[in-house]
Amino acid sequence: MPELPEVETVRRGLEPAMAGQRLLRVEQRRKDLRFPFPPHFRERLEGQTVTGLSRRAKYLVINLSSDEVLIMHLGMSGRFTVEMGGENSTPGEFHYEIAGTSPHDHVVFHMGNGARITYNDPRRFGFMDLVPSASLAQSKHFRAMGIEPLGNSLDGNLIQILFAHKKAPLKAALLDQRLIAGLGNIYVCEALHRAGLSPKRLAGTLASNRGHMKGKAEHLASTIRDVLTEAVQAGGSSLRDYAQTDGSLGYFQHRFGVYDREGEKCPTVSCPGAIERIVQSGRSTFYCKSCQK
Repeated sequence: MPELPEVETVRRGLEPAMAGQRLLRVEQRRKDLRFPFPPHFRERLEGQTVTGLSRRAKYLVINLSSDEVLIMHLGMSGRFTVEMGGENSTPGEFHYEIAGTSPHDHVVFHMGNGARITYNDPRRFGFMDLVPSASLAQSKHFRAMGIEPLGNSLDGNLIQILFAHKKAPLKAALLDQRLIAGLGNIYVCEALHRAGLSPKRLAGTLASNRGHMKGKAEHLASTIRDVLTEAVQAGGSSLRDYAQTDGSLGYFQHRFGVYDREGEKCPTVSCPGAIERIVQSGRSTFYCKSCQK
């Protein structure tokens, strides 16, 4: 599933084709994706102008002149292709090509500048919804969502507050979208390795008043921001179905220190350990037990 950097890459790829443009026509080729489309979906979009594109966690947020917001989630395999000026692009691609894409082109946006933006989703785990702008934060999608990890509010003090009394493993706490929104399995593994923290450590231990624990919490916060920022700059990670809107592959996966590197030597200088794989909450965790404590 695309994580925050991949979704941000897609947002940046869609922005030149959509921002400030009118939705002339919308093709809705089925009645549902993961969930049914909202009532009168096509009619509520056609004729509206896109006043802004943003991202909240792993969601794309499209502001409309109608004072409604189009919320889109890519699910497991959703992706957009932009056709503009005779050229095709796909903002954000994973390792493998998807065969027979045309039957899976479920929504097509025809923009005032001539751009044709197609949403393709073979597995149909993505979805689209429309909510009033004024109640966006209180919508079912966002009302229980935590802070953005790329914002300035994520620091050591906040991590200590969020994780106070938490008995869950540190990795599980970082993946809890009610605490920090948008973190996913790949980048949590990478951030924990860079921060030298074990994914099995109890999250509440970072909330200790001891000075060195405060330092660890601060280091983790800055490491999370660094890993996500690098991934966004690299265009995200090319895993399975993800594709940039310009069709190019992301390449952050070439910088992975631990993810999917089971059995390889730990990349930490002078560390004699090797990367191990364990399963936590049904998901693979990659880490080095020699240098992550």
